[in-house]
Amino acid sequence: MNILSQLLEPIPIPKMVRIRQRFDGMKLDDPAGELLRKLDACPAMSQILPGQRVAVAVGSRGVANIAAFTKTLVEAIKARHAHPFIVPCMGSHGGATAEGQKDVLKYLGITELSVGAPILSSMEVVQLDELENGLPVYVDKIASEADAIVVMNRVKPHTAFRGPFESGIMKMISIGLGKQKGAEACHQLGFAYMAENVPKMAKLMMDKLPILFGVALIENAYDETCRIEVLAADQIEALEPALLIEAKQRLPKILFPRLDVLVIDYIGKNISGDGMDPNITGRYPTPYAHGGPEVSKMVVLDLTPETKGNANGVGTADFTTSRLVEQADWPVTYANGLTSTVCAPTKIATTLPNDRDAIKAAVKTCNILDYTACRMVRIQDTLHLGEIEISETLLEEARNHPDIEILTEGYELAFDESGHLRK
Repeated sequence: MNILSQLLEPIPIPKMVRIRQRFDGMKLDDPAGELLRKLDACPAMSQILPGQRVAVAVGSRGVANIAAFTKTLVEAIKARHAHPFIVPCMGSHGGATAEGQKDVLKYLGITELSVGAPILSSMEVVQLDELENGLPVYVDKIASEADAIVVMNRVKPHTAFRGPFESGIMKMISIGLGKQKGAEACHQLGFAYMAENVPKMAKLMMDKLPILFGVALIENAYDETCRIEVLAADQIEALEPALLIEAKQRLPKILFPRLDVLVIDYIGKNISGDGMDPNITGRYPTPYAHGGPEVSKMVVLDLTPETKGNANGVGTADFTTSRLVEQADWPVTYANGLTSTVCAPTKIATTLPNDRDAIKAAVKTCNILDYTACRMVRIQDTLHLGEIEISETLLEEARNHPDIEILTEGYELAFDESGHLRK
């Protein structure tokens, strides 16, 4: 028996119980139809003229209904006898390569066939100008040559800074349309200045580019579209902050404020830019954001297939598995840190051979006297928090919470012969 086995063998893993967390489930019954109605009501649509080439900027997140929304937007532009094309709008994602970004869209269900428009993917940019602090402002060269540009993104809290504009239309313009060079420039002075630089860059770009409007999407706690707004370019600065406030209110959460161990089955770029959303885990890559539960030790077990080996966020955890580390594409992962200048999330967490040992390591190091009293939660990922597992030690708290329903009796976690959780 090796030293790790000796240290971890006696550590107990608590019995678990499946629960349902209830959040506001208001959603749109016909999201694509709602988008079409909002487009029809938007005066900026009338600025799209027959024969014009219109760049539709689409990003890399796992946004609900993103393929259907993209198709609806394309068809609305075609109805005006213009010629839409898709521009990947995702900064350095997809390994900061043209083909990689096209592949990301494919994983989101966005292909030339599915949305009815060509996808023109390039990392070539042009410099539009620079801010008064010296930061250069870049834009995708292909998009810059279009007659009109429209941008679509989900509005939600950022994972590394706080301000009136976090993840949304302004960030999609400044960082997404800026490609790797633009993302790098916006991040260069660090997250302490992101709340200032994101809107400044976006406003400069809107002044110099034919950006007509942004499609702002808000999702409920179950990852479903609950609100769509089409904001003309001159409305974005005034109206996006209120959408961010609503998005923060609708964010799902773990309904336990203090945990000894948090186990996360999957991380990935399709889940969050940080692999797992710090707004959910309470673990942030910078000191410029806050919120979420107090977690002593955190374990991440695996990567989503959609992340294509990008393991950004694994370094935010305390423990991980050999399986995750072996799947990771480290050059792609490190590209995130080199672009954002925040490299802690791309480090490799303490790596154990399998799920069982990683969980035991977290229990052993969570700084409690009685390991059997461990307060543990297990989630699939930070997008899916409707049904989760909690340790029996959290049962009393769960019974007293009005938004929690207990679904099962206690049970032991089941591992296969390799020590990985049976799913």
